[in-house]
Amino acid sequence: MKLLLSTLLLALGAGAGTAAQAQNCGSGGGATVCLTANGTANDIQLNWTVSGTVKSLEIYRDTDADPNGRSRIAVVNKSATSYGDATAATGTPYWYWVKFTTNAGSYNSGAATATRGSSCAPTAVTPYINVGGSWTQTASASVPAGQSAILGPQPISGGMWTWNGCGTAGGAREQTITPTAACTATATYTNACGAKTLQSFTIAVAGAMRNITSMQMSKEMSPGWNIGNTLDAIPNETAWGQPLINQALMTGIKNAGFKSIRLPVTWTPHVDANDNIDPVWMARVTQVVKYARNAGLYVVLNLHHEGGWLNNTTYAAQPANNARLTKLWTQIANNFKDYDDYLLFAAMNEIGKENTVWGAPKDQEWLNVQNGYNQAFVNAVRATGGNNAKRHLVAQAYETNIDISYASAVLPTDTIANRLFFEIHYYDPYNFTINGDSNQWQWGASATDPNRETWANEPYVDAEFQKMKTRFIDQGVPVLVGEYGAYNKPNYPGMPPYRKAWAQYVTRSAWLHGLVPMWWDTGEMIDRNTGAVKTPDEISTIVNATK
Repeated sequence: MKLLLSTLLLALGAGAGTAAQAQNCGSGGGATVCLTANGTANDIQLNWTVSGTVKSLEIYRDTDADPNGRSRIAVVNKSATSYGDATAATGTPYWYWVKFTTNAGSYNSGAATATRGSSCAPTAVTPYINVGGSWTQTASASVPAGQSAILGPQPISGGMWTWNGCGTAGGAREQTITPTAACTATATYTNACGAKTLQSFTIAVAGAMRNITSMQMSKEMSPGWNIGNTLDAIPNETAWGQPLINQALMTGIKNAGFKSIRLPVTWTPHVDANDNIDPVWMARVTQVVKYARNAGLYVVLNLHHEGGWLNNTTYAAQPANNARLTKLWTQIANNFKDYDDYLLFAAMNEIGKENTVWGAPKDQEWLNVQNGYNQAFVNAVRATGGNNAKRHLVAQAYETNIDISYASAVLPTDTIANRLFFEIHYYDPYNFTINGDSNQWQWGASATDPNRETWANEPYVDAEFQKMKTRFIDQGVPVLVGEYGAYNKPNYPGMPPYRKAWAQYVTRSAWLHGLVPMWWDTGEMIDRNTGAVKTPDEISTIVNATK
C-alpha cells in the first residue's frame, strides 16, 4: 500500500511539473512523509512534509533505487523539514529516503533521486562599442550628438541577452542606440547553465565641434567678461569677498551684451600631494561652466594663481613644472573632453620669472621655459582625445606682455591647424588703470592735469594692438586681450569720465585691430547675485565699442 501511494503521487507530480521535484510519499502509523530531492552545485537539498505525529526522523541514501544496502547519513530533529547532503559526489545519482517512527512502528517515505551538479560559473563578457563604423573593445564611449552607436558585447553565441538603459530593448546581442544625453546601458548575459553576468556601458554625448577656425571663432566672442576674484580666489571661491557664482550671473552677463567669459580658476590649492584634483572642486568648476553654456556664452577656462611654481622659469625647474602642468591639464581636459567648441582652454596666467621687475628685459632662458609651458599644455590636451583633439586652445605671452610677445613668443606646434589663440593683457598706463595709490586720474587727449602721464595715450594703444595684429592676427592666429580694465579711485571723484574714455578707446581699438577684449571685473558693474547691471553707462560703453 505504501509503494502504491508513492508511485501514484510521483506520477501526478510528473504530470504537473518537473519529475525531479515531484513528491515521493510514504505512509504508516497514522503519519505520511513526502520527500523531494534537488541537486545543486554545492549539495543535494532534501525537503519533506510530515502529516501526523512522528517520534523520530532519519535520512538514508543509496546509489540505486533498491533500499537494500542503503546507508543512514543523518538523524535529524523530528520537527525538521529539510537537509542538505554536502557529502554527495558531483555527477553521481543518489536515491534518498526519510525513515520515520510513530507509536505503531517505523516506516519510509518514497524514494527521491537527484544528482549534485558541477559549479555553474558565470561567463566572462567582453564589451565592444561601435562608434563611427569602428569597433573598439571598451565599456565607455562618447557619441557625437545626433549620431548612433552599436553596443555589441561578446560571446556571440551560447546564451541569452537582456538589456536596459540608453534606449536598449529586447534580447538581441547588438543594440543600436542614439543617445540624447549621457546614459548607462546594462547587458545581462545568462549562460547555458543559468549563471548571469552583468556588463555596464557608460555613454557620453559629445557636443558638436564645428568646422571653423580660431580666427572665425574670434569674430563671435567680442566683447568678453572676466569673473575675477572668485574661482581663482585662494583658498576657496568666496575667500576674496565674492559670492558663489550662479546661473543668474551668467544669464545677466549674456543679457548685458557680452558674448564670452574668461573663467579664471586656481587649481593647486585643490590637489593632493600627487597633484590629483579634488573631485568636489572639479565638480564645482564643471557646474559653473555649465551655467555659462546654459546662458549661451563662450567660456575660456584657465590655470590662474598656482602658487608660484610656474614662475620658476629656469631650465632646472622646467621638467618638474612641465610634468605638473601636464598632469593638471590632463585631468581638466579629460573632465571636459565631451564639451562642444564653445569651451576653450587657456594654458596659464601671467607667468614670469619670480622676483624680477615686471616688464623689464628678460633672460632668454625664462622666455624659453615659458614658451615650453605652452607646448606642454597643447600636448597634454590633445593627448586626451575626444573633442579635445579639435578644441580651440589659448597660448599665452610671457607676463602677457605685448612687447615681449611681439619680440620673442614662440607658438606651440599643434596636431591640428587653425585651432590656436594667443593671449595678452593690457593695463597701460598702470598708474592710471590699477595703481590705487597713484595720483594719476586723467587719461587721453582730453586730459588737462599737468601731472598726467601721456606715454600711453591713444596713439600708443593703437600701436600696441597693431603689433599683435601684425605678429599674430595677420598670420591667422587670433589674439585675446584676456584681461584689461581701469578702475575709479575714490579720492579722485573727477576720474569716471576719463575712465570711460579709456574703456571706450581701448575696447574699440582692440576690436578694430581684430583682438577680443575681455574686461576684468570683480563685481563692480554686474551684481554677482542677481546678474543685474549696476553701471549701465559703463557696460554700454564697452559693449557698443565692439559694434
